[in-house]
Amino acid sequence: MKRAGVAGVLCVALAVAGCSSDDEPAPAPSQAPSSAPVFAPGAEGIGDPYFPKYGNGGYDVAGYDLKLRYDPRSEQLTGTATITATATQDLSRFNLDLSKLVAKSVTVDGVRAKSSAAGTELIITPAAGIPTGRAFTTVVEYGGRPAQLGDAVLGQGGWLENQQGAVALGQPESASTWFPVNDHPRDKATFKLEMTVPEGVEAISNGVPGPQRTSGGWTTWTWSQSAPMASYLAMVVIGQYRVTTTEHNGKPMVIAISEALPADGAAAQSLARTAEITDFLATKFGPYPFDANGGVAVDDQRIGYALETQSRPVYGPAFFTGGPNQGVVAHELAHQWFGDSVALEKWQDIWLNEGFATYAEWLWDEHSGGDSVQANFDNVYNSYAWNQPGQAGNPGANRIFGQAVYQRGGMTVFALRKAIGDPAFDQLLKRWTSEHKDGNAGTDDLIAMAEEISGKQLDDLFQAWLFSDEKPAKP
Repeated sequence: MKRAGVAGVLCVALAVAGCSSDDEPAPAPSQAPSSAPVFAPGAEGIGDPYFPKYGNGGYDVAGYDLKLRYDPRSEQLTGTATITATATQDLSRFNLDLSKLVAKSVTVDGVRAKSSAAGTELIITPAAGIPTGRAFTTVVEYGGRPAQLGDAVLGQGGWLENQQGAVALGQPESASTWFPVNDHPRDKATFKLEMTVPEGVEAISNGVPGPQRTSGGWTTWTWSQSAPMASYLAMVVIGQYRVTTTEHNGKPMVIAISEALPADGAAAQSLARTAEITDFLATKFGPYPFDANGGVAVDDQRIGYALETQSRPVYGPAFFTGGPNQGVVAHELAHQWFGDSVALEKWQDIWLNEGFATYAEWLWDEHSGGDSVQANFDNVYNSYAWNQPGQAGNPGANRIFGQAVYQRGGMTVFALRKAIGDPAFDQLLKRWTSEHKDGNAGTDDLIAMAEEISGKQLDDLFQAWLFSDEKPAKP
């Protein structure tokens, strides 16, 4: 994100029959009874230190398959979510995150389940316990008027209604405002969406576009994301958009520009560079990690940020008020590697997302004839308010989008490059994105890999740049 302006195994114990003396009849062989599963509720949070109630425990989602209908006139969203998952404990019940919307019926493996709502938690009790390691399918029929989420720093997120339709996106949470979900990046899953909207209205989402079908004044748009995706990266925009679909490197490139923005304006000119910027970043980070690419420019002043929604970033209008802005495109595209393909384990590690994306802006600036990476680092180092609160590596829940995460995070990446040298640094970038592709990783993982590749002890460097309130020495 960039802000504008800145199977478990069930064990059975077997008793061993003893041997008696020849003078006594041997007792009949015996076997201890099998230990029965002890079913218990999954935790109502995944355990993130910053946001303990985000996500849920007891299961791992493999995929979401959504079939939804949205009527902009009534502002009602209805449909079904099919969620495939595997139990990671013996489950008596489990939770999904769902905000404001109402579950009308729930089945688990085709059998009706009990459900209730408590705040943003949808509590599901299946007819029978689910043993650890077993795959199961939950189908939730639900509906209602979706809600938005307020953020004092970023502006509005979640499901945002507008005159033409809606925009659904946000960080660190948003998915729960439009579908039942395990809403934490640690539980990545594939994603399919069929969104039915009035004929003549566009519905753009993540991944590869599928066939459209129109009947009775309604059009169904289909999208699929085959690579695992963190839930906050799911998005949909509904309204009047100029949609251009081309192909780049054998993959669909979908660019959507709000019709309220000029057809040849700054947003359109900036997003037109998506393929070029992607190709450049691939020379630094390794192959582009997804089956589709593109971007969406919205005209909604409530969205004061750009977000790296997987395979198709969404850009708020403030980034283009001063003319074309390739830097923000480079930032969000860099996230496709750092933040999307390699997702964070916990929100404390968000500097891994934003620091590398900030560094990617400097790379693109240098490549496109602007300031060098060194000059960009120097400018930030010299102007940074070193006495401001918040450490890049542990900013606190209220500062995960603060300057320490972005600017000090970017400087940390450059300091690491200088410390280990360009050959080792280049190897680190490509090994990191390759070995952790489609997974999750944290700060400790990066430090370990950097030390292995460089043969250097780097604890002091990361302590100074990520976990200290002092101004580090300039590398």
